[in-house]
Amino acid sequence: MDDTIFDRNCRACPRLAQFLDAVKSKHQDYYCGPVPPFGDASARFLVVGLAPGMHGANRTGRPFTGDHAGVLLYQMLYQFGFSSQEASISADDGLTLTACRITNAVKCLPPDNRPVGAEINTCNAFLRNELQTLTEGSLVLALGGIAHRAIITALGRRQVDFRFAHAAVHELDTLRLLDSYHCSRYNTNTGRLTTDMFESIFAKAKELLAQ
Repeated sequence: MDDTIFDRNCRACPRLAQFLDAVKSKHQDYYCGPVPPFGDASARFLVVGLAPGMHGANRTGRPFTGDHAGVLLYQMLYQFGFSSQEASISADDGLTLTACRITNAVKCLPPDNRPVGAEINTCNAFLRNELQTLTEGSLVLALGGIAHRAIITALGRRQVDFRFAHAAVHELDTLRLLDSYHCSRYNTNTGRLTTDMFESIFAKAKELLAQ
């Protein structure tokens, strides 16, 4: 895999590749492939999600675009000056990110939105290479525990030393890691993650980036 951070033709995970083929047969206009990172290539702020959603990034080809999971995320990105638009509708809607990039721990849509450990580990090399492109003092925002653990693995650190907790900040060599509950429909509908909570995460992110 060398130092690549994305491979559009990757089929290294048989279950995911077969699932994408099946979805493509039903939704021929869907993107249905590994979804690339989106945003500023030289950003010091990297947002890491879990994986593409069936009718979101898997349909549009842009992370957190076209489904509920991206609604609150792009609102916050816009509010805090990282996005040119408040809503991300499609890959060709003209939206741009400034000083920010979005990626996923797993680049392909998993069945039931649940990648298995082997798939997370196989895709981890892409995340590791992407993290290595970040300059000293950069901030990584993990959306959810799986993204958090994937980042810790990619950096070669021990999970026991860096436990996931909402709003926790971890010092990782030249990088900082900020944790947040995932902005999924389930979390926002149940109140596990409120708008105020997520706004506080982004306020903290701006503060850390300014240091």
